[in-house]
Amino acid sequence: MALTDNCYAVIEAGGTKFNCAIVDGHRRVLAEQRIATTTPGETLAQCVDFFVAQRQQGHHFTRLGIASFGPLDLHPTSETFGFITQTPKPFWSNTPLASHFEEALGVEVKIDTDVNAAAFAEYRWGAAQGTQVSVYVTVGTGVGGGLVINGKPVHGAVHPEMGHMLVTPPQGQTGVCPFHENCVEGLASGTALGKIWGQPSDTFGSEHPAWDGLADVLAQFSHNILVTLSAEKIVFGGGVMQTPGLIERIVKRTHDYLQGYVVFPDGVSVDNILVLPGLEGRSGLFGALALLDDTTA
Repeated sequence: MALTDNCYAVIEAGGTKFNCAIVDGHRRVLAEQRIATTTPGETLAQCVDFFVAQRQQGHHFTRLGIASFGPLDLHPTSETFGFITQTPKPFWSNTPLASHFEEALGVEVKIDTDVNAAAFAEYRWGAAQGTQVSVYVTVGTGVGGGLVINGKPVHGAVHPEMGHMLVTPPQGQTGVCPFHENCVEGLASGTALGKIWGQPSDTFGSEHPAWDGLADVLAQFSHNILVTLSAEKIVFGGGVMQTPGLIERIVKRTHDYLQGYVVFPDGVSVDNILVLPGLEGRSGLFGALALLDDTTA
């Protein structure tokens, strides 16, 4: 079933907030509410209340797309399909996300990771249009990467967990991930930066030394993606990436790490592979919508 002019329910489920919305087939947001991510019982109940209220307002929908933080069980035959599995987010491990909304709202649910969905949206409508291989990376509360190859989000044995790629930490730093002391998420997320430097990352000045270390970690990450996947676009989104000049620092350090080894086609360079989102802050939300368009899934 392709997207039409009908209404669709969508959720961008993040570690800080659930962004719930009613969207039409032209990506017009008809209603929207942000709900704090507290406990599953409280947060999911408030999301259901929002969608019930939208039906009462005349927004009729039968399908719901969810772009969620993970890890997720995305195997359709699994008894725990659509569950959040073992996550560092307190209280949320083993949460039956998809089935909760199916039962509470009587809708068909499509679910994928927030970054896979965002990668899909950027491929469909944003900065990664026309690519065969593209990656979307969010650098915010956590770090994650979604992968689209030949127009389809990639799952495999589980789904990409690029944020847990191992890298060399900046001198004197130890990552804060509870699973790996030197993964990208434990060194480069907003949460990690706050713990490492003892203050919220949004209070850093433009000359704070954290930015050079962050750019180095994300450049190692980009180098590994380029030599492994030969990505045509690596789209960097998330709150931390709104820092002025950060993408330019990452591009420069990625150039340094590649050391001229990868010879790109004419007109292609690291500068136009590593980019900011074309959908700005809507990549995840519109990713949930893209999951509902079966003509490209």
